[in-house]
Amino acid sequence: MVETGHFALVLAFALSLVQMLVPLVGARTGNQRLMAVGGPVAVTGFALTALSFTALATAYAGSDFSVASVWENSHSLQPMIYKITGTWGNHEGSMLLWVLILTFFGALVAVFGSNLPATLKANVLAVQGMIGAAFFLFILATSNPFIRLNPAPIQGRDLNPILQDLGLAIHPPLLYLGYVGFSICFSFSVAALIEGRIDASWARWVRPWTLVAWMFLTGGIAMGSYWAYYELGWGGFWFWDPVENASFMPWLAGTALLHSAIVMEKRSALKIWTLLLAILTFSLSLLGTFLVRSGVLTSVHAFATDPARGVFILCILTLFIGGSLALFALRASTLTAGGLFQPISREGALVLNNLFLTTATATVLVGTLYPLALEAITGGKISVGAPFFDLTFGPLMLPLLRPCRQVGHRLGGAGRRAETLCRPAALGLRHRACPSRPRAHLARHRRHAFVWHGEDSHHAPRRDGGTFRPHAALRRTVSSERPKLHRGARPLPADWRRWQCRWRDHLCKTLLSGAADGNDRVRHQDAGCEPALSVARR
Repeated sequence: MVETGHFALVLAFALSLVQMLVPLVGARTGNQRLMAVGGPVAVTGFALTALSFTALATAYAGSDFSVASVWENSHSLQPMIYKITGTWGNHEGSMLLWVLILTFFGALVAVFGSNLPATLKANVLAVQGMIGAAFFLFILATSNPFIRLNPAPIQGRDLNPILQDLGLAIHPPLLYLGYVGFSICFSFSVAALIEGRIDASWARWVRPWTLVAWMFLTGGIAMGSYWAYYELGWGGFWFWDPVENASFMPWLAGTALLHSAIVMEKRSALKIWTLLLAILTFSLSLLGTFLVRSGVLTSVHAFATDPARGVFILCILTLFIGGSLALFALRASTLTAGGLFQPISREGALVLNNLFLTTATATVLVGTLYPLALEAITGGKISVGAPFFDLTFGPLMLPLLRPCRQVGHRLGGAGRRAETLCRPAALGLRHRACPSRPRAHLARHRRHAFVWHGEDSHHAPRRDGGTFRPHAALRRTVSSERPKLHRGARPLPADWRRWQCRWRDHLCKTLLSGAADGNDRVRHQDAGCEPALSVARR
């Protein structure tokens, strides 16, 4: 079974090369057959990687100490749960889990990406294949988990006692699902740069993947904090350890990416910024992988201290981070910036949110890498701990302690009230009503409050259905005209329609009271159907 897993790993590496090259050539030449190769290859690569991982887990479960990785991290008397979790409780096994999740996300794009344009899907799978090929090669060259020992030891060296915990079964898989999940956002970004085209539909495709990865990363960080809390005691949940920061930085950047993608999807704005955030988020995930596995940091969380592995991962970082940023620099000038929006609005609040989050990410990055840079340049060693981050990171997070949705709602609400109640007629809003399919209408909201919807109004607070709400005093005035009904009685249809007409007439005249144009008019039909409101543009 061990040899089967090793052979499956080699085949998965070969398929990742095919996935990297064939769909990319097909997208460049417009060959539909070549582009269609990416999907089946991605699914097959995931199946082979799963077979390889299953073979390694079987060796751990069966205490096969002829495998060097099993001998170093397992024991025959361990409970079965710790034997299974020991599969990824070491560098070699955790890297195999890393590429398993990478191929899993690629297979998901292949299976559920039928609504994507063919060229975009082919380029996304090609970039995923490129990442997979690099890490498959890294595993086979420096971190092979299937190396045999001859003669085989009788007993293993046991798993680290700190890792013999249920947290090991939950924390690393969740963390890797978040880390590696951002590779899909990265692949979409590079694919968009290759095509030289990005629009709001791109944000609709990227945002679900970003949300899934962000949720898993959030769960992984929370589980790790809880694990450290009951393992180390009060205050142990966060020490600002460099490896802890390595997982926290992608979370901050991913949070900013989520908010930026919302603005791009709704307003077609912040296109270039969203693209750059997607690249930076996965770049920070790769940086975290380097910090944990290169040996440049001394931490309880670090997996490996082999400089050869660190050099290999550093080459991978240079290839993907440097290559993607170089491609972004070449293509950014050809991309359109997107739409505009009011500074005091929900979108403006999200941009402010992005500003705080990216600044906080840069602060954590500087505090994490500064000791390494100083040691490499001067040879001196310093420690950057909690006092630095409390003084720099803490104040940046204070404005974000209030839920961002409430901040955006309050900022946007002020702009909507000012625009709705003070300037509806002066702005020259024009709505047309069609008896069969009205585009602007007055509709009943709840009991006796009505809202004015305008789909195609350029001045409405929301393009996808802006609403004008009447002032509270207006609602009180017209509600007094509501027909008095006995308890349990139903209003007569004619009376209800007449009351609606009076209410709507009052509302329309109030909203248009500031209009100076003599063409302003309100027309009601005698049958009680929807009124047509027309305000001529000046």
